[in-house]
Formats: sequence, structure tokens, C-alpha cells
Amino acid sequence: MQLRKLLLPGVLSVALLSGCSLFNGEEDVVKMSPLPQVENQFTPTTVWDTSVGSGIGEFYSNLHPAFADGVVYAADRRGTVKAVNADDGKEIWSVSLAEKQGWMSSSPALLSGGVTVDGGHVYVGSEKAQVYALNTSDGGVAWQTQVAGEALSRPVVSDGMVLIHTSNGQLQALDQASGVIKWTVNLDMPALSLRGESAPVTAFGAAIVGGDNGRVSAVLMQQGQMIWQQRISQATGPTEIDRLSDVDTTPIVVDGVIYALAYNGNLTALDLRSGQIMWKRELGSVNDFIVDGGHIYIVDQTDRLLALTTDGGVTQWTQSDLLHRNLTAPALYNGSIVVGDSEGYLHWINPDDGHFVAQQKLDGSGFLTEPVVADGKLLIQAKDGTLYAITR
Repeated sequence: MQLRKLLLPGVLSVALLSGCSLFNGEEDVVKMSPLPQVENQFTPTTVWDTSVGSGIGEFYSNLHPAFADGVVYAADRRGTVKAVNADDGKEIWSVSLAEKQGWMSSSPALLSGGVTVDGGHVYVGSEKAQVYALNTSDGGVAWQTQVAGEALSRPVVSDGMVLIHTSNGQLQALDQASGVIKWTVNLDMPALSLRGESAPVTAFGAAIVGGDNGRVSAVLMQQGQMIWQQRISQATGPTEIDRLSDVDTTPIVVDGVIYALAYNGNLTALDLRSGQIMWKRELGSVNDFIVDGGHIYIVDQTDRLLALTTDGGVTQWTQSDLLHRNLTAPALYNGSIVVGDSEGYLHWINPDDGHFVAQQKLDGSGFLTEPVVADGKLLIQAKDGTLYAITR
């Protein structure tokens, strides 16, 4: 079962099953597809694994590792942040951002948004509306800033600023050197939304970000001024779940075209300059997607994998043998599409035709966040905090 948290701002938080009606009964409960039988064409190799605190448990969190200059940075929800050598997984440094409450206890930091590494700092956000910048050399806190709401999305660094999209619909720019908030843009919030926010992408001096109101917005980076907004998802349907219109995925910009994806809306191609819709395809997801070589690779709400063309969104293939296995977002690694699932399997898929080429059981706690390609290796962090480095 796929657990998604929904927000009713100012009222309460509830946990619901993705794909199920908000009010209907047992007939709407979905079942996980059995594990497909795969004849491995190669054997993925685990180069190393290491523990990063206690992981995220059963909480929804966007924590996943980041890589720069031969070092992997990772964090757990409680507040542990680690730097490890990308070659062997050996620890370089480890710090805790949990707040001490006496000599025997501490309050967890509830890290959730990140990790991002850029310019000598590691950036990570928290459910307590804190954003941290740590020195890559030793993990020391360079600055800490309170933002407008829970920092659920990955911090994005561009043009001397750290961009944070908070859970209450605010896009904020922090000065990269000091953490001072330079501007805030209100992206508007519906009464009910999925727990999670779109991380912005930057291009030509603009930040492009999805909103919980079903719109994609372009914001001028230096001034924090709205350039344009375009709706790609309209709230319709008989139930509250059907009417969710969040754009929680990170938009992708290629050759002046923005590709954006809503939960109950459309995969849409937009003109970067004007925001005008070039084409759209009825398809939804909360998982980030891949645009590569004229192809778009997506994991949708039901955990179908699809390959589409960037020219018109024409379906090239569909892989439906992993339905409701709660897949991670996909990664493209060494000629394969790789996704993890909630039972701890990695599935390797041929991007040309959608057929399985390998499968491996890696972790008992399962995966929630996508694999990351780094220095010829594939990195993935399990829900219990174990970080794996894999090669093929």
C-alpha cells in the first residue's frame, strides 16, 4: 500500500492510501502487484553500504543523498548528517542537528528537504521550518535560517541564492552566503493538498516551480517577481482525492521547453518565455521524472512506467508489472532505468522497450526516494537509513 500524507492547512493532517477514495469503502483498496519474475542479464554489485542514523522510518520525507568532489552527503530525519568517501563509504565526518534538551535527551531536527551540496556547503531543510548550511569540510553549521513553513522540498542553489519551497505555498530565496531571506513569493494554497512540494528549477534568470494550486509559475530570480503562471491541472472529480491538483514534481527545462507533471492533471510542455502550453497529455504523478534524448520516462500514480516522446508526449512503451509497489522516482544509470520499491527491490529496465533486465533485493525496510547517480555508481538510501552504492 502506498501511504501519502495530505495537508489541510490550519486544521489537521491525515494519512491516506494513494489511489483510494477519500470516503468510499473496501472496493477502492488497491493491491500490490506480485514481484515479477526476471532473468537477470547482469548482476548489480553492492560496492559498499553504510548506516546514516535511523533513516526516515514510515514518515514521508524527500531525504536522499547528494554527491560532489568524491564525497557523498546524506542525512536522517532525526538530524544526523554524514559525509562519506564515495569510493569505499568510509565516514569523513558526522554531525547531529538535533537540539539538546539536557545532558541525556535531545529534540529531533526532523530533517526533510534535501540534501543539496554546492559551493562548499551542504544544504538541508526541516519540518520545523529550518534551513541549514553546513561546511562540506567538517559539517560545522555556517548558518541556520527559519523559513515560512516546513521545508519539504530539496533546496536549490542558483545565482547566489538558496531557493526553498515551503509547505504553506511560499517560495523563498535565501542569500547563499548568509542565509538572510531576500524575497518571498506566495504561490497560493488550496484547502487540501498532498504532503510534498515541487523543488524549483532555474533557467535564464528565472525559477520555475510547481504549486499545490495546479499551476506552474516562473519567478524572476533577482527581484522575486512573478513572470507568468500557467494552470496544468484543474481540480475535478467526485472525491477529495480526485480533486487534488498538486504539481509536486520538479519541472525540467530542455531547449527552451518546460516539462511539468501534476498529480491529477497533465504532463504538459510549456514555452519557457511565455508559459503558453505547447502540448499536454492526461497523465499524473508525484514522482520526479526524466527527460533524456527526446524521451520522457515517468512513474505514474499507479506505478506504471511509461516512455513518451518529448514531441507531443506520444507513448512509446508502458511497463505495468509493478503496479502499486510504491515505486521511487526513476534514475537513468549505465543504460538502464532504475526504480526502487517499498519492499526493498531495485528494478532495472531497458529504456528502449520497457523490458526488465535485472532485479535485486537490497534492503528489508524498503525505498521511498529515488536513486542518485554519482561518480559511476548508483546511490540509494533505504527507509532505515542504510545508504548503498551499487555498480553494474
